[in-house]
Formats: sequence, C-alpha cells, structure tokens
Amino acid sequence: MTARNNPPEISFDDPARHGMTQRVTWISVVVNIFLTAAQVIAGIIAHSQGLIADGLHSLSDLVCDFLVLFAAHHSKDPADESHPYGHARIETTASFALGAILAVTGAGIIWSAGVKLQDLDNLPPVAPLALWTAGLALLAKEGLFRYMLHVGEKLRSPMLIANAWHARSDAASSLVVAVGIVGNMMGYTFADSVAAVIVGFMIVRMGAVFAWEAVQELIDTGLSIEEVDSIRQVIIDTPGVASLHELRTRRMAHRSLVDAHVCVDPRISVSEGHHIAELTRKRVLDSHESVSDVLVHVDVEDDPEHDVKSQGMPAREELTQALAPLLAGLPEPQRIILHYLDDRIEAEVHLPRETLENATAVSRAEREIGRQLTRNPLVSALSINYRQRVFPAKGS
Repeated sequence: MTARNNPPEISFDDPARHGMTQRVTWISVVVNIFLTAAQVIAGIIAHSQGLIADGLHSLSDLVCDFLVLFAAHHSKDPADESHPYGHARIETTASFALGAILAVTGAGIIWSAGVKLQDLDNLPPVAPLALWTAGLALLAKEGLFRYMLHVGEKLRSPMLIANAWHARSDAASSLVVAVGIVGNMMGYTFADSVAAVIVGFMIVRMGAVFAWEAVQELIDTGLSIEEVDSIRQVIIDTPGVASLHELRTRRMAHRSLVDAHVCVDPRISVSEGHHIAELTRKRVLDSHESVSDVLVHVDVEDDPEHDVKSQGMPAREELTQALAPLLAGLPEPQRIILHYLDDRIEAEVHLPRETLENATAVSRAEREIGRQLTRNPLVSALSINYRQRVFPAKGS
C-alpha cells in the first residue's frame, strides 16, 4: 500500500487527538442536519418512502454524532478514585449505543415499508425531485465517509472508524434508494418501498455489528492471537525471565491492558525480581504502543498450582520458631532467607563472620543441624553463610 492509503498515526497520548475527534464529528453533524432536512422534506413532497427512510437514517447518524461528541469529551478524562483504569470505556459504551440505535431505526423502517407494500394500489408515483435529492445525499455521504475514515485510522479510534463506516452504509443506502426511485418512475410502483426495506436491513446489520464488537470489549475479550504472540515473545526475550506461564489481555477502547506471570530464578533477591518485572513492563510498553499498562506477577516456578501450594505452607514466624532449636549452639542470625519451592521450604541463615573463630563449635553445630533436619517436617534444607560485608574503600 502507498503512504496515501496509510495516513501517519497520531500517538494515543497526543493532546491533539481530542480536537481532531471534535472537529470531524462536528463536520458530520452539519452534513447530517442538512441531509436529514433535505431528504425528509423532499421525500414527503415527492412521495418517496425510500427517501424518507434514508432521511431517518441520516437522523440516526445525527444522534450518533452527538454520542461520539459526548464520549470523546468524557473518555479523555484521566483515571480517578472511582475509575482507576480511566474513562476509555465510555467510548465503547457509546459504540454499543450507536449500534442499538441503528438496529432499532432499521427495524422501524422495515416495518413501515412492509405495511406500505401490502397496499400497492394506493401508492402514488415518485416525483423526479426525489432522485435528485438521493443523488446529492449519495455524494455527500461518500465524501463524509472518506474523510472520517482517514481521520479515524490516523487516530486509531474504533469509535470514529465505526462512525465512518456508518456513513458508508448511508451512501450505500442512498444508492439503493436512488435505484428504487428510478424503478418507481419506470412504472414499478413497489420498487421504492422495496428499496426502503433493503435500506432497513442494511441499517439493522450495521447496528448489530457495532453492538456486538462493543459487547466483546465490555466482556473483556482478549487481543488477537497475533497480538498476544507478539507480546509473549517480547516478554520471553526479556533478560532474567526464565519462562512465561500465564498471559492475559483485554481491550480498553483504543488501548489494551496486559497481565503476565513470569518465572525467574527462585534464589534471586526480591529487588532483582522487581527489577526484572519492571524491565518486562517497559519492554512491552515500548514495543506495543496500543498497550496502556502491563501488570507483571513474578513466580519462582513454572507451576500454575504453585500459588495454591504456597498458601498452605507455614508463615515466617512459625518457621523461625522451628529453626530456633537447630541454631541453639550458634550466635543469633543476622538474617534468615526462606525459599518456598514447590512443596518444600529451604532456609538460608546468615551468621556474623566472627562465628568462624570457634571452628570446633561451628563444626559441631553443623553436624547437629544436619542430624535434626531429618526430623524437621517444615524445612527440607538449610544453608549457613558467614557474612562479611565489604564496602568501597574511602579515598580510593
């Protein structure tokens, strides 16, 4: 494709987004006010039910335009206490309402045209004014579609793109109406009403599609397989990530949210694990602009049931009490580090370096610890470290 078919995209955080959305929607409002008045008035004067139906379609566009303006105004609001994830789904709700309005409008047109088709003998002929008005509406709606689609793709806004295709469906309906009017003028009196029925079905279908897509987002349907695979690869390639065993995604209007469970070396420090999680988050955000946030959960084992197993293991206080008899012959530990691995617990005990001055006592204590571990149901292994902290030399 050429650059002409792919307009440069605007960043999701660009403050100009709101202004562009407002401008294109107000242009649509003006066009639809003019078309609604022209089609309904001309339809009544020229006795064209199809043109009146198309005018009602334009009226539904006008209602949808105001929904877009409302959603665009409120969806840009930042996150607050009541809406910690922001207000982007106001846009999704507006898309659902837009679809519902279209479906109801289309059903009403179908019903009205069906009633008229039951009394063909009393249908008056359509005047040429209706054909000229339908042609004007066709040109206006096609131009509006191309302009709105260009801006919607530039902003990557599902709401604007949906409204653009709504305008394209209007252009198609105006074409159908024009054909029906020509048929009526040629003596096929039913053609105008048949055109109204076709327009009604087109409107219902378009409304159902928009509403269904909005529902999919509201029930937290995940991203496409291609998008998920791309995010997965970025996470797996992050230094320090051993594996990834859970990845969840969901849409939030034109953005998306990601939850990931990554596995790291179980013996690294908490701070290093946090650093790996933050690095993972940054890499996903940098490589996928549509992702607004990433929540990374750090696991030590690639086992979905690990969290459930660890919940049944004893807490630190109980374990330190269980270790006290084992360390009775040694100085008070400076630090005790616990490792919850699968269905076992391992402990690291850090003693001051001065403990090594009494080598005999240390050797005796280590043998006693090894003997008592065979009878300890809570701790499967224990390592003793004799600490000496080294600081940078002053003045070097």
